[in-house]
Amino acid sequence: MLQLSQVLIANQELQSFTELEQALKDYAGATGEMFFQIDVKPHYPDTPDNWEDRLEAAFSSYR
Repeated sequence: MLQLSQVLIANQELQSFTELEQALKDYAGATGEMFFQIDVKPHYPDTPDNWEDRLEAAFSSYR
């Protein structure tokens, strides 16, 4: 199971929510993970109100 905190820790250079979405797509595609758990809230100033839905969609879009 891929956890959001793992992606954030592995990609500390990310500067925006948009970059996080792309990193999540890349990571999910590279690892082939089937499940995603949101265990923390992203700390970026541009994090939208619907951030959970957008991250779920980014994770699912690699398939």
